[in-house]
Amino acid sequence: MSKPPLQGREVIFELKPFGNVMKITAMDCATLTEITIQGPLNASEAILKNNALKRLEYVLRKNGHIKN
Repeated sequence: MSKPPLQGREVIFELKPFGNVMKITAMDCATLTEITIQGPLNASEAILKNNALKRLEYVLRKNGHIKN
């Protein structure tokens, strides 16, 4: 089975609450690519980070930084 595309890459997360939403920023340190998403304030940190990782993976693929 192949390894996850972001395995072994350093990703920095920042979570900030705004009203009843949480703003999640994730940055890939190798490419300095940064994404921001929003989620419900009552969602677990693990779910929010996982959603941010999926979005970051999408952007990295789109920009050609990781292969399919």
